[in-house]
Amino acid sequence: MGRRGKRYQTEGKLNYLKVFAVIIAMAVVVMFVYILKDVLAQQKQFNQGYEYFSLYTTNKWGVINQNGEEVIAPSYREMIIIPNKSKDVFLCMYNINENNETYQTKAINSKNEQIFMKYQQIEALENIDKNGNVWYEENVLKVRNNNKYGLIDLNGREILPCEYEDITVLKGIANSFIIKRNNKLGLTNENGSIIIEPSYNEIKNLGETYKEGYITINEEGKYGVVSSTKKQILENKYDEIMQVYLSDSYLVKESDKTKLINSSGEAVLESGFDEIKSKTRNGFIIVKDNLYGEIDIKGQETIKTQYQDLKEAKSGIYIAKLNDKYGLIDKDGETKLLFDYEGIIYNEEAKVFIAEDKEYNTSIIDSDYNVKLLGILSEINTQEEYIKMRVQDEYKYYNFKFEEKSNTEILKDNKIFLIKEDNKYGFVNKKGKKIVDCIYDDATEQNEYGFAAVKKNGLWGVVNAEGKEVVAPKYDLSNNLIIDFIGKWHLGQDLNMNYYCDK
Repeated sequence: MGRRGKRYQTEGKLNYLKVFAVIIAMAVVVMFVYILKDVLAQQKQFNQGYEYFSLYTTNKWGVINQNGEEVIAPSYREMIIIPNKSKDVFLCMYNINENNETYQTKAINSKNEQIFMKYQQIEALENIDKNGNVWYEENVLKVRNNNKYGLIDLNGREILPCEYEDITVLKGIANSFIIKRNNKLGLTNENGSIIIEPSYNEIKNLGETYKEGYITINEEGKYGVVSSTKKQILENKYDEIMQVYLSDSYLVKESDKTKLINSSGEAVLESGFDEIKSKTRNGFIIVKDNLYGEIDIKGQETIKTQYQDLKEAKSGIYIAKLNDKYGLIDKDGETKLLFDYEGIIYNEEAKVFIAEDKEYNTSIIDSDYNVKLLGILSEINTQEEYIKMRVQDEYKYYNFKFEEKSNTEILKDNKIFLIKEDNKYGFVNKKGKKIVDCIYDDATEQNEYGFAAVKKNGLWGVVNAEGKEVVAPKYDLSNNLIIDFIGKWHLGQDLNMNYYCDK
């Protein structure tokens, strides 16, 4: 016992070699952590996806990114077009001569370097939808060399050689480009695949997307149909083919007779209607004497022709208009929702009906036709599966089960969250700690770029994701339909142009 005790007492000396080795090892670990942290930071910066927006200030146009930083200094007279906000390809117009209406174009990147220099002209392909909203094809550009046109992608890869007299969009239809050669029209897609060879006088869309196919008109004025997969469905022998998609049926006019035919050209229906508007699970929505109804494939009336409007919302359920009001009926014509509304639409992903009354109040109606939510609809987000409503001057969030949720539960990527106290607005963080006092008359939630708009005394400003004021309220945005900020810049009045400014 005594010997053991003496032994342990004498081994209290430090082993300096071991201590030194441990210190060295710890230093290596710390250094490795810092190196790894630096590498990860650089990797994060390298992998960071930027988004870009047109900027207008001091009567000049430039470009900003999603942080509000100037990428291209405002220096152009005309708006810089950004076809795809996730790509640093910006189209500029310069050397503008208004007297003879000439100009030059070029493409630049985020480093202000000119790109795609082998082409004499580069343009975005502008399109417009049925509501008059302007948009650009996101994946292709129109280019010109030697007075001939072609297509490239946003990486500069040629997808269609410059050998056409012109290239234009098919109005309202994405991924469909009219090509002109020898004064005849054809059609290609964004991959440069020729869907229709240039041999027609005119090409129209059959339905509302390219997937439904195309109507072709030859030099004799005869109509035919080609699918988006290049298949000739109907020969060019009809006097007219209506621009209505009816699945595997087509509404045609032949010898002054309007009839419904199948893809083999055989008549399916030849009477009992003035127009056919759409195909349903049970048959077809028709118009007769300016009233809507439904008939089956045999021409038998399945829903009485008595409505001012009629659309199938989902299988067996229809949105109908009667006495200038909208309601819901089933396939037997029985009323499922009273005709009390100014308008009704169906959101298939959320599986809800959205009905609006004359006071612009919105009713959210479930599949059993019960009103589950009432207020002013702000947003239905089908990706995150939530509904945002303004109820009695407050924004409320609900999941698709109509359960109310807090903004912190719904807006999971946000750092700050809107609160309201004594009719004033401020912000809290994820833990509920107040980081911006409730001093504002109005405010918005943080947007996807990390900024929230704030309003005081009728003027708007902006705070960042830390709650710091980027710009104190100073902008009168009473004419703006949407209030949104990126850094110190606010969204312009003309939503079609999708630009940010400081005016």
